[in-house]
Amino acid sequence: MKILVNLISNLFPQLVVNYAYKQLTNPQVRKLRANELLVIKKATQETIRFKEFDIKTYHWSGNGKTVLLIHGWEGQAGNFSDLIEQLIVKNYNIYAFDAPSHGFSSSGKTSLFEFTELVGLLIKKFQAKNLVSHSFGGVATTYALFNDTELEIDKYVLLTTPDTFLERINDVSRQIGITEKVKNRLIKRLENETRLDVITLSVSKFVRKINVSKSLIIHDKNDKVIPINRSLNVHKNWKDNIFETIEGTGHFRILRTEKVINRTIQFIG
Repeated sequence: MKILVNLISNLFPQLVVNYAYKQLTNPQVRKLRANELLVIKKATQETIRFKEFDIKTYHWSGNGKTVLLIHGWEGQAGNFSDLIEQLIVKNYNIYAFDAPSHGFSSSGKTSLFEFTELVGLLIKKFQAKNLVSHSFGGVATTYALFNDTELEIDKYVLLTTPDTFLERINDVSRQIGITEKVKNRLIKRLENETRLDVITLSVSKFVRKINVSKSLIIHDKNDKVIPINRSLNVHKNWKDNIFETIEGTGHFRILRTEKVINRTIQFIG
């Protein structure tokens, strides 16, 4: 498939640009496990209108600290089910959501920038002072906090995080086998549509200016989706950030690992 895409890249570059753009803006919806669905059903659910989307939000009421959970690209609120169950036991006040074209929210073309805008709105709506994000959720969250420095966060846990948006483009380019020329066209299209310098967008730059009192990054040493050096670079640029490693969880099982869940709750508490 990569060889075919590479060949078509040389013959019909614009066609491949359109294909790569679709991969970046149309997340695949993945089914939840049975236990994840059960946890979601326990929540008080609300649908709010955001741009062209109907966004599903979830609330597990508690008398403790308010925590907002931010899932990754092609993820959804239910991915945090193991953490949510333990937060409920500790009587936390928990909110989560499905981003545009994710989970049970309505479908359509979306982007990092819509995801980011929604995160900022929900932090304000739920008056959340404690955040937990997974994977790409770290990009959306730090960018939201960077864009609105009046948002003040007490504790923030990142369960893995990418760094630069360019790395995401490079990953997609390698996965589908597009040429450097086509990749540059793709970047130009993204910049024309967003009016942003895509190459300069990075979490390691955002975290230098955001208002977070205490933060923790946990990353698996052998994460094959997001290499650990990306999180490490964020850590090096984030004053007073704590960086911890784990092994044997990979990129997704980290959300279901007891040691990680306990550490997350202990840090927030």
